[in-house]
Amino acid sequence: MTAWVQPVAGEALLARADGVRRTYAEAFAGPPWHEDPAMADGYAERLARDTARPGFVAALALSGDGDGSGGGDGSGGAVVGFVTAWTTPAPFPADRGYARVAAALGAGRTADWLVGALEVDELALSPGARGSGLAADLLESVTARAPEGRCWLLTSVRAEPAVRLYRRLGWRQALGPSTGSDVVVFLGPRHPGRPDTADGL
Repeated sequence: MTAWVQPVAGEALLARADGVRRTYAEAFAGPPWHEDPAMADGYAERLARDTARPGFVAALALSGDGDGSGGGDGSGGAVVGFVTAWTTPAPFPADRGYARVAAALGAGRTADWLVGALEVDELALSPGARGSGLAADLLESVTARAPEGRCWLLTSVRAEPAVRLYRRLGWRQALGPSTGSDVVVFLGPRHPGRPDTADGL
């Protein structure tokens, strides 16, 4: 597959919402997620809200015609992957998996490591694009300029291929199964608060 990664602004990402939705559905239909198509519809609906978050950045993985020189609007090629990220606000959120993260890390580590850092929210690739290096390129495209290298993400302990990928790319596990949580938190390769132990706690 000929493919490339294109950083895009929020409005350019929304212009490719159909491709993003399709990629989300394909990426999360199989194990360990087993999401039904309605979940992809829900993600597409919240995408507009996400693009308005402070510090929002995104990139698309595109394949087919084109060479990635589309002027930064993501207009060339078919969407086969995407990544979104934004600045984690203060106070630290309490919805989704955040409450479990804060409870396990504690208020001090949560504030020092996560608040104000760049949070990678979604990273998805169509099955046919996996193993191509695009996931690493997508991650790097949004995290390379994170202030002081402060970036992080969370995933499920069940997402074993993703966990292996982040470890291989030098992301350091800061929270994991040994804490009794089913979420795994990773700090980016250049994050100044990187723990030195396997689980960081």
